[in-house]
Amino acid sequence: MARSFGEPLTKLRAVPIVDNGEPLVDPRTLSPRVAFAEKHPAFDEMKCVPHVRKSVAAMIAQAAEALPPDVTLQIFEGYRPIAQQRWIYQQIKSDFAAKHPEWSKATLHRITNTMSAPPEDKCPPPHTTGGAFDLLLIDTKTQEPLDMTSPFALDETSAPTDLKGLSDTAQRNRDLLVKTLTDAGLTNYVGEWWHWSYGDSGWALRVAAPEAIYGALPADTAPAG
Repeated sequence: MARSFGEPLTKLRAVPIVDNGEPLVDPRTLSPRVAFAEKHPAFDEMKCVPHVRKSVAAMIAQAAEALPPDVTLQIFEGYRPIAQQRWIYQQIKSDFAAKHPEWSKATLHRITNTMSAPPEDKCPPPHTTGGAFDLLLIDTKTQEPLDMTSPFALDETSAPTDLKGLSDTAQRNRDLLVKTLTDAGLTNYVGEWWHWSYGDSGWALRVAAPEAIYGALPADTAPAG
């Protein structure tokens, strides 16, 4: 059963937000070593964009440039409109309900919240701020994803960043990802190795910042370019 990852909504809701107004930027314009996945690994039918806030894009580019030449940073989702957040949340909740009919409503709600931010909560879902993004590391030559999960499946069971029992290869790849992105100033939600952010409420909680600098963007925000 999924456990708590130290970022309860009660703490996230308490973080003040003073949005600095930074625009969304496509990090691929800042480095040729940033790639974008054509499809979301979990939701093939969902249209995603790589765009993130300007400072986050610069950090992503910095991280990409620091990787070994045979490894490329590939984003599979950046900014997410609130309507899309609602859809994902319900998809994940429905999937858990189907897999675990024995769970109570409270358990289902709690565990869904560890994998997807509730869309209507006081604390803005990270992706709706433009401060969060999801990524993979891929082989530069083959464009195939690096192993981040073996011997586990790529699902909620292998999601925690600090996971015991990983193969040497998967652990090495996770260590590379964590060091490179952390050195660039980004922070990880430890419940999902692929989810990183800067400037949102989760980031503020992780680094003990006095306030978040990115709030939810308006529902009609459309990335440029």
